[in-house]
Amino acid sequence: MIKIAIADDNSFLINTVKEKLSFFDDLNYKFSGFNGSELLVKLEENHNIDLILMDIEMPILNGIETTEIVKKKYPHIKIIMLTVFDNDENIFNAIKAGADGYLLKEINAKDLHDGIVETLNGGAAMNPSIALKTLKLLRNPLDIENAQEKEEIKLTQREVEVLEQLSKGLSYNLIADNLILSTGTVRKHIENIYRKLQVHNKIEAVQKAKKNNII
Repeated sequence: MIKIAIADDNSFLINTVKEKLSFFDDLNYKFSGFNGSELLVKLEENHNIDLILMDIEMPILNGIETTEIVKKKYPHIKIIMLTVFDNDENIFNAIKAGADGYLLKEINAKDLHDGIVETLNGGAAMNPSIALKTLKLLRNPLDIENAQEKEEIKLTQREVEVLEQLSKGLSYNLIADNLILSTGTVRKHIENIYRKLQVHNKIEAVQKAKKNNII
């Protein structure tokens, strides 16, 4: 008998998952928590659980933070993230936190059962779209690590042009000539670039711009 707990802040979705589990004699629903904190309290009372179906977006303590804590305190418990969203950052952070699988809430009862059994047998339950995203993350982990940073860096087209010239090792005067600008204007653009990139010199600016695919 597989003993299962659920963490989700939506009682309707908890009941939907419970109904899916009820179709199978080998699955035994034990308890649920409306957030990570509540789940942890219940686990203190009873951690004789085989697997947790964990939502991500929850108040007080979200699913990724909860997963990290559960994995440290109760390493025998398997965790499948069961969520509405399959965005890259959530998948990446869930895997880093120690999640054993990642399924979408729209999953049918049979596939959920198969995913639970597969995970308990040492596999990793993932629906096809998430498996593809996970492969992409493994190939390009920097895409996620820098995603937030990329969004915050907003250079104008002219600043990018100045930065490209700067990356070639050109002097302010040559950059001014090439872009038909005054040297003072080039200097002002470079000050703005340093401020936006939060760097202090040309080498740092060029490195950060390349790392974030700006140039």
